Amino acid sequence: MAEEQYDIVIIGSGPGGYVAGIRAGQLGMKVAVIEKDPFLGGTCTHRGCIPTKALLENADILEHVNRAKEFGVNVGGVQVDFKAGQDRKQNVVDKNAKGIEFLFKKNKVERITGFGRLAGKGVVEVTGDQPRRLQAKNIILAMGSTPKDLPHIRTDGKRIINSDQILLLPEIPKSMLVIGAGAVGCEFASIFSRFGTKTTIVEVMPQLLPLEDEEIAKEFGRLFKKKGIDVYTDAKVESAEVQDKGVKVVVTTKGKQQTFDVEVVLSATGRRPVTENCGLEKTKVQLDRGYVKVDPLMRTAEPNVYAIGDIVPTPALAHCASAEGILAVEHMQGLPVRPINYDHVPNCTYTDPEVASVGLTEKKARERGYEVKIGKFPFTANSKARILGESGGLVKFVSEKKYDEVLGVHIVGPKATELIVEGCAALELEATSESIARTIHAHPTLSEALMEAAEDVGGHSIHQ
Repeated sequence: MAEEQYDIVIIGSGPGGYVAGIRAGQLGMKVAVIEKDPFLGGTCTHRGCIPTKALLENADILEHVNRAKEFGVNVGGVQVDFKAGQDRKQNVVDKNAKGIEFLFKKNKVERITGFGRLAGKGVVEVTGDQPRRLQAKNIILAMGSTPKDLPHIRTDGKRIINSDQILLLPEIPKSMLVIGAGAVGCEFASIFSRFGTKTTIVEVMPQLLPLEDEEIAKEFGRLFKKKGIDVYTDAKVESAEVQDKGVKVVVTTKGKQQTFDVEVVLSATGRRPVTENCGLEKTKVQLDRGYVKVDPLMRTAEPNVYAIGDIVPTPALAHCASAEGILAVEHMQGLPVRPINYDHVPNCTYTDPEVASVGLTEKKARERGYEVKIGKFPFTANSKARILGESGGLVKFVSEKKYDEVLGVHIVGPKATELIVEGCAALELEATSESIARTIHAHPTLSEALMEAAEDVGGHSIHQ
């Protein structure tokens, strides 16, 4: 079998792999991207970011219609056509995937369908309908991740389902218990509770969204409960027994056992990296708990082999994988690069209300030895939030006391995932809270809440 020559071969076409492929094409490299699925885009496009946000938009529209009377618009006979909503979701997904195909052609990126694995130094073997061997000067591993079961609760795809399987539900369940209150669990709870599902969410940690600032998570939990979602924190799911018409779930919370009978259980307890059967055992690539170990430039211990995205122990976020892919490609081309500052990677949860953050939480900043100043501003005092009828939540700034440098920005409330970019820019530019406070923000906008929270760091917020 002849070995074809490439400057770079990328295994996986998720937001890390396909972005790396396009950047390599832009730089004039001969590049191939191997993908085992029949479509490009990976989990993000087909089983993660895009389809879930499409469903969340469906739920948002339903809520707007149901609240229309508050705005002087009378609407009657509102019904959810779940199949039409699912069809719309799939249409969005398909258009995104076709967009990636177009960008591959535009940038001369070769797409190869099959399963890629390392088969020697600089050699990638592709198995599938058309087996091939590729010779590569550089290789990027970008195989992504897959949902992870709890040891004592196995998904069956029908009654106990994971975040992939829930996207394929043919109809809205009457009741659902969600195990895990990270971004994935909270987003699906937010979707289906608004579709009419009686929703319960169980989290073993003391707060929903355990990675978020404690004060933000507390406010989020308060608002989430107001949406009619039953919330149990500091709680452990002991068992989930599939029965004729549903699942019997036993939960221990605050020392007491409770039993829930629900139609469906969603297991949203994390993901595991896909690094098995990839030929890594024949290389110097090192693994830690299944994750590929890399240096700050995304290099593995095997020369000319890089790894990015969910298979490395960095934030499992699409935008982080894309940044890592660009870094790896530019480094192998000898361009001036700098390692990613993972403190500057934003977290976004697209629930109702939304939550977004970047930088250090108040607790984390203090743990790192900073003397901090805090500034906060509630959306109840923001004119645009009142106009939208979404005045719950707040903006919180964490700044360093001596130089006033912004260390973290945390938001719970309307359009938080869009507003957080100002915090990202503030951290990247080493801004001070005073410089944000002195930046004139348009009125009336939600972004004024960031200005006022920055003003509050210095004790001179105008509207509170």
